[in-house]
This record gives sequence, C-alpha cells and structure tokens, in this order.
Amino acid sequence: MNTVHDEFTQRRHTQNRYIISVIVYLALLADNILLTVIVPILPDFLAEINNKTEVGVPQSVVYKNYDLHYVPNILTKHPIPGKSLINSTSKINDDKTFLTVTHSRSFDKENFSIGLLLAMKAFVQLICNPIIGGLTTTIGFYFPICFGTCCIFISSFVFATGQTYTTILLARMLQGVGSSCISVCGMSLVAQLYPEEDKRSKIMGVILGSVALGVLIGYPLGGIAYDFVGKSAPFVMLCVFIAFIIALQILHMEFNKTPDIVIEAEKPKWKFLLKNQLVMALALGILLSTSAMAILEPCLPLWLLQNLNPKKWQLGTVFIPDSIGYFIGTNFFGMIAYNFGQIKISCIALATVGISCLAIPIADSVYKLLLPHFCLGMSIGIIDAALVPLLASLVELKINDDESTASGEIYISYGSVYAIQQTSVSLAYSLGPLIGGELAETIGFPWLMRIVGLLNIAYGPSLIILYRTYHQVCLVKENQLILSNSDEVPNYKRLYNSID
Repeated sequence: MNTVHDEFTQRRHTQNRYIISVIVYLALLADNILLTVIVPILPDFLAEINNKTEVGVPQSVVYKNYDLHYVPNILTKHPIPGKSLINSTSKINDDKTFLTVTHSRSFDKENFSIGLLLAMKAFVQLICNPIIGGLTTTIGFYFPICFGTCCIFISSFVFATGQTYTTILLARMLQGVGSSCISVCGMSLVAQLYPEEDKRSKIMGVILGSVALGVLIGYPLGGIAYDFVGKSAPFVMLCVFIAFIIALQILHMEFNKTPDIVIEAEKPKWKFLLKNQLVMALALGILLSTSAMAILEPCLPLWLLQNLNPKKWQLGTVFIPDSIGYFIGTNFFGMIAYNFGQIKISCIALATVGISCLAIPIADSVYKLLLPHFCLGMSIGIIDAALVPLLASLVELKINDDESTASGEIYISYGSVYAIQQTSVSLAYSLGPLIGGELAETIGFPWLMRIVGLLNIAYGPSLIILYRTYHQVCLVKENQLILSNSDEVPNYKRLYNSID
C-alpha cells in the first residue's frame, strides 16, 4: 500500500513540476512579447505627441507621409539615443524619400525619447536583479513570479490606455521590475524542481527558447494589430493572455510554501558567489556573447543603408535569422551540451559567435548576412542553454563548503546566482548599445565587430583553463571529504558529469 502511495505522490510531483515549468515559460513569453510589441508603435505614437508642439511637421509623419512601416523593425531593443536611423540618413534607394534634412531636427527629441524608453527596462532590471535575488531567501520563488506577472499585466494595461510619454515611460519601468522577478525566480524555481542534471538542462533550454519566440511574435503582432485596429489592440490582447497566466499561477502555485531546500536562511551568500571564479567566468561568457547581439542591433541598420542599399523588406527582416537561430539553439542543444560537456560546447559556441561577428562586416549583400546572423543567434542560444543550467550545478557545490554545512542545513543560492546571470544580460543590453554606438562612430562598424568577435574567440580557451583549475580543486575537496567521513559522502557526481 505504501508503495502505491509513494508512486502516486511521485507521479503527482512530476506532473506538478511540468505544469510549473509551463507557467514559467508562458510568463517569460508574455514578457518578451511585451518587450517587442511596443517597438512598431513607438515612432508614430511619439510623433503624434511631439507634433502637438511642433509647427509645420505633418502628424504621424513616420508612417503615413513617408511610408516607413519598416522603421519599427529596425528600432530594436535598445537603440542609441540621438543616433537612430531617422536623423542619420536622408534618402534610401527605393524611390521613397526616407526623410528630408529639413525634418531631421524635428525628430531629435523623438529619437532620444525612443532610446530612453526602450533602454529603461534594462536599466531597471539591472537594479532589481540583486534585490529580487536577495528577497528569495525569505519569500521563496512562487510569490515573486506571480507579482512579476501582475507587473507586466499592469504595464500592458498602461501601454494600452496611456496618452503621454510619462505614462508609457512608467509602464516600461514597471515592466523592468516584473521582468526581473520572472527571470530570476523563474529560472531558480526550475533549477530547484529539476535536481536531475539531464532533465534540468533540457527543460531550461526549452524555457529559454521563450525569449526568441516572444521576439518573433512581438514585432509582427505590434505592427499588424496597430495598422488594422489601433494602438491599444496588441496590449489588450496581451492583457487577456497575461490574465490567463495569472489564473494558472493562482491555481497551481503554492504561495505559502517555502522552498524544499533551505535557501540562505540568514542572508544571501553573495560573498561566496562573487569569489567563485567559475561562476563569475560563466557570467562573463554570457555577457560577452550577449553583447555581440546588443551592439549589433542598433548599429547594423545604419551600416546597411550606407553600404548595401537594402530594400525596405530586407531592412525590416534582417534580424529574423538571429531569433530563429536562438530558438533552435536553446530548444535543441541543452541535452547535447549536457552529454558532450557544457564547458566544451560553450567554448565552441563562443568561437562561432566570434567568427560570425568577423563575417558580418565583409558581407557584400544582404543575403550573405543570413548565415552569419543565423549562426550568431544559434551560438548565443547554445551558450545560454549550456551555461544557465550549469550555474545551478555550480552553486549546489556550495554544499561541500564547511561554512554552509556546519549547522547541518543545506544552503543553495539559486536566487543569487540567477540574479548574477540576469545582471550580465541586463548589462549587455543597457550598456552595450551605448558604448557600441560611440565606438562605431569612432573606429567604424567593421572594426567594432572585429573587436567583439576576437574577444569572444579569445575567451573560450580562457574559460577551459579556468574550469580545469577549478575542477582540480573540487576533486581535492571531494577526496578529503571521502577520507574524513566515508559515511557522509554528498552526491556531487552529477556536477562533475554535467561538466565533463
């Protein structure tokens, strides 16, 4: 009878963690749809706001007077304030006037406003990540995920109803808070629910794929719904979708339940994580690879216009191969990285990121950008699918630390380590475009991409050397524990297997 009960309990636990994983996936999907759905709407919306005080500039000039429906697709996550495409080019070779010089000054304020608005989410998230990581020590993961989902619901509602720049700026900031809660606590919760390394790598890779899927859905949804229905339409649709996610969370999440493993009962063990060279090395690897895309997004469209004379549809779809590649990399390479070695696969992917960056400036047509863009996105996805689960494994090694086990309790800093990982991503997308924009203007776009590519290529071997040194130290500690007390040997084999 007990065996049947145990099997039923195990089956229920397995089914419940699948449901929780789906909920985390949907929350991240909604967050990334909201991230990009606003981009096709912003230029026209801000033009209407600015035109209330401008004389002689036609209303909704960006879309209706100049037929620039492709502009939103190239104003990506974090364009450079004051240096966007609108006031940098006068004509495009498609028999369509892009923008006359006499109107460029009218858009200076609008370009800065767009850059500030789109970058604000990353800056807010950068601040909130360590705070959220620390709060998980007392409130767990369930409540922050639900709170973050409610934040993006309110943000979507404000976007749908807001009529001033201040209101949508506040909505963007609120989305940054919600995104931090969902990203940090969502990945931490999945790491806790899946202690099996193989399943954790597979599930985390699939969940990371929601980022690319959200981007692929967000751009067309925003543009089509805005053109045919109106500004509020895509955000109302998002509100309905997010409300459904909140209902699922209320039904299936146990908000009064503390984590199964005691998590830093006194305070976050930031000192341990910041001193852990391999944890910081993995975070730096994520930062370098993500920075390649963060720098490329705002700089590439202008370079294309100046050198390759692309058609409108080419300019608007140039980043689609990146998103498709990232989706494939995260969904299908998590288990491959686990089986063949997460560090080794990450180093190969870093080299591929570097080669792709080197190949982009030498392309002499838009079509020749397809392969390096696809490889770049897929390589970044592979790096995330390999290193994000490995971070959870590394922080579990803390159980081996005498300081952590002296009281007989187990401390695992899932929240803290994923706060560090999300901080790396936020740094890339907040500072990367700004620094990259200045360097592109100073040394040129081709040399900027060469430098970024060489940094990624050079970092792979460094990561291998650092891992080998760290791994030898870990093996020495494990052997000492085995010799000191053979009856109390922790289960660390899965950590070494996952890396090797």
